[in-house]
Amino acid sequence: MLGNKISVMSQHEHLQAPMSDPAADNTSTQPSHNQSHQQISVAKLRLTTSLTVPAVLFSPTLQSIFGLSWVFSGSELISPVAAIILFFTVGQTFLRGGFVELRHGKPGMMALIALALVVAFGYSIFISTGQWLGFEFQGMDFWWELATLIAIMAWGHFIEARSVAAANKSLSSLAEMLPNEVEIFRDGEVVKISRAEVLVGDLVLVRPGSVVPVDGLVVEGNSSVDEALITGESNPVSKPEGSFVVAGSINSVNHTLGQGSLTVRVLRTGESTSLAAIMQLVEKAKAAKSKTQVLADRAAGWLFYIALLSALATLAGWLIAGNQSLDFILERVVTVLVIACPHALGLAIPLVSAISVSKAAKSGLLIRNRSAFEQAAKADVVIFDKTGTLTTAKRAFVGARLAYGSELMSTDELIALAASVELTAEHSIAKCIVDQAHKLKVTIPKSTDFRAIPGQGVTAVLGGQTISVGGPALLTARNIPIYVDDVVRADAAHQAGLSVVFVVRNGELLGSIEVGDTLRETAKAAVYELQLRRKRVVMLTGDATGVAESVAKELGITEVFAEVLPHRKAEVVRKLQVDGSKVIMVGDGINDAPALAQANVGVAIGAGTNVAIESAGIVLSSDDPVKILDLIQQSRESVAKMKQNLFWAVGYNVLAIPLAGGALVGAGLTLTPALGALLMSISTLVVAANAQLLRRR
Repeated sequence: MLGNKISVMSQHEHLQAPMSDPAADNTSTQPSHNQSHQQISVAKLRLTTSLTVPAVLFSPTLQSIFGLSWVFSGSELISPVAAIILFFTVGQTFLRGGFVELRHGKPGMMALIALALVVAFGYSIFISTGQWLGFEFQGMDFWWELATLIAIMAWGHFIEARSVAAANKSLSSLAEMLPNEVEIFRDGEVVKISRAEVLVGDLVLVRPGSVVPVDGLVVEGNSSVDEALITGESNPVSKPEGSFVVAGSINSVNHTLGQGSLTVRVLRTGESTSLAAIMQLVEKAKAAKSKTQVLADRAAGWLFYIALLSALATLAGWLIAGNQSLDFILERVVTVLVIACPHALGLAIPLVSAISVSKAAKSGLLIRNRSAFEQAAKADVVIFDKTGTLTTAKRAFVGARLAYGSELMSTDELIALAASVELTAEHSIAKCIVDQAHKLKVTIPKSTDFRAIPGQGVTAVLGGQTISVGGPALLTARNIPIYVDDVVRADAAHQAGLSVVFVVRNGELLGSIEVGDTLRETAKAAVYELQLRRKRVVMLTGDATGVAESVAKELGITEVFAEVLPHRKAEVVRKLQVDGSKVIMVGDGINDAPALAQANVGVAIGAGTNVAIESAGIVLSSDDPVKILDLIQQSRESVAKMKQNLFWAVGYNVLAIPLAGGALVGAGLTLTPALGALLMSISTLVVAANAQLLRRR
């Protein structure tokens, strides 16, 4: 059942999960951090507040500052008792977290906090016990500071956890929106069963306004379906009989577009659905780490040692100076340990990445590789494959011609022969020819020994004779003779932007079939907007030069690479990268795999709900080339937020650590551990809040 098996983890589980990107480090820098968030419950926050308030109010230091005199028998015990209880209850969360970090050899924020708490607690016990035993100690304890420090850290962690958990809200809603009960047909009647009980082959009734619970094929009914949450397509999509529908889409109730109940034959359920695959893809993308994040993680790890050395240097420096009391010096040491914030640095990038991955998924951009997503912001060259990308995958039949001296009696016979060979082929031209044969209602003879010949076409055996269908390269490779009249007609078709395939039987040319491209509605706008943004737009295709140039001219593309074999496309991408250009390669993911892998950013467009395209770093669930503009824009926004967060996190620590150590004591400016903890929490929350601004763009 999807709701049970495809669970959406909390945001911090993603930020700290082992990554799947092979280019990145496999380990988490803060192994215990999400654990600490889970353990700071509302009950502990109430305990923290109820104990911290009296600890502060009855502190001799605070009472002297504000001129208060709330003294009664035993009042001097309130602050230490409250602080000790907090240390061994709420404080244990941070102590355990620090221990886990040290055990994993990845010391970070929790280790610093734990060390600060132990120093403050140990020194206060030493002073209080000594004074109770009658020793003349001159130092002051840190009881109220310890209580305040724990309280601020607990509240800071709780608020931060609530803030970053929102990053997954949109994705968790996808699984939650699927109905728990499904209406299916059983023995001619409609009955309700649990979604978990639905089987492949069942007939499901989807009423207007309800959510499609499974992937399946419409076998009865006609309606419009809202697929916005799946593909990012804002307009309802018509779903007549024979159409494919996906789990998570909504049967529209827009009367102007047509609406009604749909009967859907179940093809996939549960974890096999497209929705589950998309969610798993997004989860993996969040768990993965880009090179930028790995660098930030390392910097966060270094900051622990920098803070520790700074604390030791502070201790040694003030002891050597000899002009301050021990409690003042230890207060500076504790403040240095508390104020350093490797977590703000460690959170700066992964939180932005997690939010951007979720946001991209909602708009139909499925990120497989986070490094590729970040590089899209720097791309200056965008290469489009033609067929299926700038043009629709479905070709339009234009006409058929018999060759000069052909043995055939009619073009219908020519189309039937070609269809017999192309029947099992996947190319769009093959499907066009087969569709035309069906329209003409001609008998398609059954062929055998089908073979695809890269760069030439396809061949099969029919009635003991070899039938081949392919482009001009087929005639050249096999030295097939062709009359001048046929050459002239083929050239004219190419100049008109048509694709021409030839039909050959036993080495003799029988005729040719002409098919045309259908431009995608938004292709021209996509090219124009990219060029407006100073992107170099290139067309890369295996089609004939005349066809490619005709389409390019209509779209406003001036740079075209035509008649390029699939395995050569990667070489074209490599050549364009020689001068340092960052290349986005956009293809349908079928025969563009090497080029998609070679590009800085490989984008598989028109994948629909097929997210298993390994060669692409980004998968577009829709076939709209304008989505490339969304990709670049969202990448820019994400990278900008990463830089802002890194600038803040690094700048904060550069200024805060010397200040905590007492660099401005001479100017009358000192920081208490409690104030240091407050600043540290604010630093982390600033990073989290800045990342959340991505949602509003």
